[in-house]
Amino acid sequence: MSSSHSEFAELDDISAAAYGHAVELGRFIRADIAQRLALSPAEVEHAEKVLTLLRLLQPMPGDPNVLVPVGPDVATADLVSSAEKQISVLQQAVTDVRSRLMSLTPVYFEGRRLRNRLEAIDVITDPDTVQSMLDHFSTHCRDEMASVAPGGARPGALLQAARASALGMRERGVAIRTVYQHTARSDLATRAYVRDVTAAGVEVRTADQVIDRILIYDRETVFLPTHGHHDDVHYASGGAIVVREPTLVAFVYTVFEHLWDSATPFVPDTSRTPSTADDLKQSILRLMAKGYKDEMVARRLGMSVRTCRRHISEITEELEATSRFQAGYNVAISGMLDQHTRQETESG
Repeated sequence: MSSSHSEFAELDDISAAAYGHAVELGRFIRADIAQRLALSPAEVEHAEKVLTLLRLLQPMPGDPNVLVPVGPDVATADLVSSAEKQISVLQQAVTDVRSRLMSLTPVYFEGRRLRNRLEAIDVITDPDTVQSMLDHFSTHCRDEMASVAPGGARPGALLQAARASALGMRERGVAIRTVYQHTARSDLATRAYVRDVTAAGVEVRTADQVIDRILIYDRETVFLPTHGHHDDVHYASGGAIVVREPTLVAFVYTVFEHLWDSATPFVPDTSRTPSTADDLKQSILRLMAKGYKDEMVARRLGMSVRTCRRHISEITEELEATSRFQAGYNVAISGMLDQHTRQETESG
């Protein structure tokens, strides 16, 4: 039966009363029902139509002109049997479709695996997208985050966001290791940040030089800057390269471990230790000996040009030189760098 017939054949009070009298009489006799219920011919016709559509009145076998009432259970079975058959057919069709489509699951995941290999490196140029991805990975990091942050003093807004992120990860038990440059030790805000996060279990060390900005999440995903400028302390000024390829991620993590092992623990109660001061001086000497200009030395060591020139002035005075050239010459003949290299080798 179609839905339009079902909606039309609603059992109203007149039809229900007519059905009751038909059951009492054993058949549906129009004139008798009209008289008993005081119905007009149109009302009797309507009741007959409704009861027929609901299968409560059915033709008598051998005499189709006579309508006899049947029980509601018989009428129900007769009325919904076709619908039940249609439902059964549809259910079987759904099962078949699901079975055929689910059989493609291995093909899908194999394709995803191959696609992921092709998309092992993504270049994200939009800073907002990069920040959104960093927030996502920080929130969902499970075991460890390792990072390298070039440059000196950290911007206040960046430190505030980093503090909230680091403390949130530590609450989830995520291990965090960060390498700054030695010059970050002289910044009060950075020392306050380091004091807060190390109290929560974050490990922070510093080195004289670092290769670039690095973020490693769970040894599975690496963020690298799309540029090679060491004076950028975050990704806000540019994009990022997102690396997921396991071999490349493992390589970057090994580089981080090497840098971490050679770095000096950051104790926030002191701006610098004798060892980091010596490291900084030796780094300046090495870069000066290579002929780097003040701007490049400052960039490599994560300090301002003004601070760099002050250090160079102190070194030049210590070496009793009147120029950078003479300072480089005095360093070469004094063997200061060779002596420092031997000390590092012996201590290692």
